[in-house]
Amino acid sequence: MPILNVTLSSAPDAALSAAVAGELSRLTAALLGKNPQVTAVAVGHVDPAHWFVAGQRLSEIGKASFFLDTRITDGTNTKDEKAAYVAAVFEAMARLLGPIHEESYVHVHDVRGDAYGYGGKTQDYRYIAAKV
Repeated sequence: MPILNVTLSSAPDAALSAAVAGELSRLTAALLGKNPQVTAVAVGHVDPAHWFVAGQRLSEIGKASFFLDTRITDGTNTKDEKAAYVAAVFEAMARLLGPIHEESYVHVHDVRGDAYGYGGKTQDYRYIAAKV
């Protein structure tokens, strides 16, 4: 916990995927306080010729883009922590991908603890079990 799904406007590249996954895991631990030992990252790639912003292919405008979907347990982070995370992710992705289009996105989902979990146990269950 958490799960991060990131889509990059690039051809599949194992080294880039590893670099992105590592940096996102680091930022998620440092800024959101999430344990990297239970953080999962799935990286997908979309050819820039198939990624459009305002009707233009990214391949035509020479910029990269990304979409990061991060799911965390509701109530575990403040607005300031999430804002710092969004800003840091944009900075990191620009370093890793080169010039990024402003229309790149970070979506932090605050998911209820009774509706989310891993290993067959909800986050609420884990919270209560840790208190007992």
